[in-house]
Amino acid sequence: MTKPAVARRHLPSSPFKPPVTRPPKQFAMGDRVTHDEHGLGRVIGIEDEVAVLVDFGSVQARIMSPYSKLAKL
Repeated sequence: MTKPAVARRHLPSSPFKPPVTRPPKQFAMGDRVTHDEHGLGRVIGIEDEVAVLVDFGSVQARIMSPYSKLAKL
């Protein structure tokens, strides 16, 4: 059994830049979005930063956080 990866802390004396932390993606009702698999869609529901419900025309999909394949247009 392997141990889970642990984020390493950045030492102030390190010559390397600290890792960049990106802010989490946030979507609002009615936002136009694109998805790598489903294509263009519109946000029709939000579940407390856990998931978003998107209408892609032919299918409605519940996309879970982190929204790696989903981008706001």
